[in-house]
Formats: sequence, structure tokens, C-alpha cells
Amino acid sequence: MSSHSTGDGGIPPRDAAAKGLKRVMTLGGAYGTRNYTVKDLRDQKGKRVLVETLPFSVDEAVAAEEAGIDTMKVRFDPKQPESAAAIRRAAPNTFMAFSVPLLGAASPEEAVRLGYDAMAIGADAIMCQWSPRFVEAAAEAGIPVQGHAGLVPRKSTWTGGLKAVGKTVEEATWVFEEIKALENAGAYAVEVEVIPEELLAEISKRTTLLTSSIGAGSGGDIQFLFAEDILGNNPPPYPRHSKQYRQIHRKMAEIQRERVAGFKEFIGDVQDGQFPAPEHVVKAPDGLISGFLAALDEPD
Repeated sequence: MSSHSTGDGGIPPRDAAAKGLKRVMTLGGAYGTRNYTVKDLRDQKGKRVLVETLPFSVDEAVAAEEAGIDTMKVRFDPKQPESAAAIRRAAPNTFMAFSVPLLGAASPEEAVRLGYDAMAIGADAIMCQWSPRFVEAAAEAGIPVQGHAGLVPRKSTWTGGLKAVGKTVEEATWVFEEIKALENAGAYAVEVEVIPEELLAEISKRTTLLTSSIGAGSGGDIQFLFAEDILGNNPPPYPRHSKQYRQIHRKMAEIQRERVAGFKEFIGDVQDGQFPAPEHVVKAPDGLISGFLAALDEPD
């Protein structure tokens, strides 16, 4: 780093520190500032519960950062990386784990390549549903990895479908072993989905991983909820574990009704001869039309 570089994308070091931001360089080689590094997040374990969301749009990401969300997950499609890149730019100071597709890697080498692709556009970590073998390869390559345990929707056929996991001793032990396998593979965190609250509390005490709870109660290190649930983007029914703090779907429905009404009024005005009115048109200057017609009538 040059002695003249601010090292954080343009924010002077003193200003970054005053805002509580850490100066970083991403694995992709870009300077920036973040509210947390992986080390900071791990240092929070057992001290306070962090909050995490997954925005689906630039506007949601901007709002989440302004509100003070600790961390975000962002869906990453290697075929259309610009969507994730736009969200990264929209919330430049928030720690982000890009959620990579399960079917995007069929070998440890492909897992590393996919992880690098995500890191190259500004991810601070990746979130995945991979096996420990793939996680180990990515972690060994220097990529911070958040795994997934409990109800893993895309693998739910192995646990009986889209329902809670860990309600028997056998299942609870299996969930714990899955998490310890991710820990041993080098992950820094794990999303734990829809297991009993008390079970997650006990598991969290017995792993060094940060546990991100979605539908698994208050026993984790992080509370995770999708932005669309927090904001009420969609009408009912809702997942049991979710809570709607706003009802944006109602406002969107009203906006749609306004759109339809506007189009109908436009159609009606045109059909009734009320649009365009005199104030919407350009009037011909005196003599223009007569001169125009005369010019047309002149012989060649």
C-alpha cells in the first residue's frame, strides 16, 4: 500500500475510525471500509447477538445499512454477477456474505473458483450449502465460509421435507455433528435453520462457529431474517419463524391500483377527445398551414 493511499476507497483513515469502520482490502484486491471483519464478528461470540438480513434489491440494501444491520447475505449468481455487485456498491460499509449456488460447484476446485468469483466483486465471505470437503477447500484458499445446517431446504429430502429438524435425540446429535464437521473444515460461521431453540442454545456453547439462527430461536449468535419478511413484501401466508415489521405489499398493491387507474383515465381521455388538450400541443404560427398547403400545390 502506498504511504499516500487512504487504503479505504477514499475515506481518510481518521474519518473511517470516527465512523466505527475498519479499513480493509478484499480478497479481490479492492480497498474499502467495513463495520466488521471476520475477526470482529468472531470476537462478538457470546457477548451480544448480531442482526443479519438478506436484501433482494439495491433499495433494501441501502435501507438496511442506514438502519444499522450488522451483516448481510446476498444471493450471488455467477451467470449474472451484476445484481450482487450492485448491492455491494449500495451498502459499501456492511459485512456481506455472498450466498453461492449449491449446484454451482461439483468439485472442491470448482468451489474455490466460485468462491473467488464472489470475492472478486466485493464479498467479504461466502455462504454455502456445500459438504465439509468443499468448505475445507475454500477455507484453505483463504475464503471465509459460512455453512448451513439443520433444515437445508435444497437437501430437505434427506430430513423428511420442509419441516423442523432436530426434534429427536438422533437428529439433534446429527445436527451437532454436521456443525462440528463444518467447524473442523475451517468455516467461520453456520446458518442454522428451523431446529428447536433450546438445541441451538446448547450447540452454540459447544462450537467456535458463529451460529446464525433462522427459525431456530434466540439461542444463536446472529438473528437472521429475510428482508422480504421484515418488510412484509408479500401477502400471507408467512413462515412461522418470520415477523413482518411493515406491510409493504399493501402499499405496492395500492400503487398497482393507481397504475391501473391512471392507464384507464388516459384511455378514457383519448377516446373522449380530452387528451391532448390545448396545453399539451404546439400550435402552428399564423400562416404556417396555408403556406405549407400552397407549397404542396406548387408544380414541380
